[in-house]
Order: sequence, then C-alpha cells, then structure tokens
Amino acid sequence: MPWRSATRTSRAAPRREVLITVILCVPVTSNGQVDPRWGKADRVAVADVVDGQIATWQEIETSWSRLHDEGTPGSHHARVVTFLRENKVEAVVANHIGQGMVRMLATMQLPVHLDAAGDARAAVLAAAG
Repeated sequence: MPWRSATRTSRAAPRREVLITVILCVPVTSNGQVDPRWGKADRVAVADVVDGQIATWQEIETSWSRLHDEGTPGSHHARVVTFLRENKVEAVVANHIGQGMVRMLATMQLPVHLDAAGDARAAVLAAAG
C-alpha cells in the first residue's frame, strides 16, 4: 500500500531516516474495541501511524447511528466523506461496510481493511503493517 513517506535528516549523523506515515480511521466502542458498524458508528478513532507505531490517537463522537436515518443514504455518505476529508484519512479499518459505502470509499480511492475485530489499536497497527 503506498503510504506517505518523509525524510528526516539528523544533525548528529549524516544518514537520512525515512519515516512511513499513514492516517487511518476505525470505528470504536467505549471500551476500545472495533465497533462492528462503520456507517452507523457512534464513535471513530483517527490514528496517525508512523513507522508501525501509533503516534496519535483521537477518538471522535460521530453520532452516525442517529444521523444515518436522517435524510437520504447519499446525504449520509456525503457526511462520511466530509469527515474523512477533514481528517485527511488515508485508509479505513472496519469489520463490515455496506456495498454503497464500499463504492463510495472506492470512488475516494481509500483503501479499506475489512474483518477487523477486537482491540481497535491492534487492528489499526495490523492494517498499517
């Protein structure tokens, strides 16, 4: 998977260090597990993974379960697109995603890692690896 890379030069040593970084999004439960719902998740985490380690982890209340049925499926998909773009998400980690949402994420050219379960942080690291 083509993740972003950045080169960092150290003043102490002339060699260059290449850092691989990616921003992933995963639906999470209140106890840190992967929520089996994506489009109806009430909370998601946005993780910045740098060289195989979680550098930042931000959990955000989305209320997508309530908002899902307010308006058309297209308006809900637009809400999700806006969230992903605003947070510069580069890949989605989830247990299951409906076909309409899969098509929408494919249109955005976002990689999707399905069948995630258990600890959300571990699922993100597995997808980033």
